[in-house]
Amino acid sequence: MLQVCLNGARGIREHHHLPVQPPNLAAAAAHSVAAGAEDIHVHPKTHDGADSLDATTVAAAVNAIRAAAPGIAVGIPTTAWTTPDTSSRLDAIASWTVLPDHASVDWHEPDAERIAQALLKRGIGIEAGIHSGTDASEHFAQWPHREQALRILAEVVDPTATGATATAETLLARIRPTRTPILLHGRAAGAWPVLRLAEQQGLHTRIGLEDTLLLPDGTIADDNAQLVTAALHIRTARG
Repeated sequence: MLQVCLNGARGIREHHHLPVQPPNLAAAAAHSVAAGAEDIHVHPKTHDGADSLDATTVAAAVNAIRAAAPGIAVGIPTTAWTTPDTSSRLDAIASWTVLPDHASVDWHEPDAERIAQALLKRGIGIEAGIHSGTDASEHFAQWPHREQALRILAEVVDPTATGATATAETLLARIRPTRTPILLHGRAAGAWPVLRLAEQQGLHTRIGLEDTLLLPDGTIADDNAQLVTAALHIRTARG
């Protein structure tokens, strides 16, 4: 499975085609799915571009994407920067009128289990975020309901092309063995080496303007769809 991550915590000045508001998210989703994306991760944002878990903001983003890319699962983050106070995040999740198909929970953050339980209670799939360089894998392994997670979102935080692959292999060794599907992805210059490793190991993959603004040759991507196309070229080249 190839997931497209449409925008991330980036601001609109970071890329000329970074989708922020619902109409732009809808267009980016449609183009990315047409290019071959099979799942969508998006950061719902307020009118000023700030990440938000507000029910109205989440509903606008998810509804727009679903209308433009019907049948494709849509996920959002629940990370601390969206609403730093745990109680506020729990209240936000309880207030959602339109539910995403899945949501990521970063297991190195405080109260990850409480956030995950709130999502499960609402029938929302969990992407268990396990970052390299943290003790998240140990915390997740101790969660009694870990087998209910939709997938593990293994994130390599090393942004370098030279070090990301080794960091990814170390991260995978800490996560395994597991029966939960793994989506492995990197960021910045490490995004493409990590994607190649994920393809080699038959793992789920992710690409999009959240993770990198650059194509494999180092040029700036026009949009998310072009990144998706490049990712699928790598898959095809492997045969």
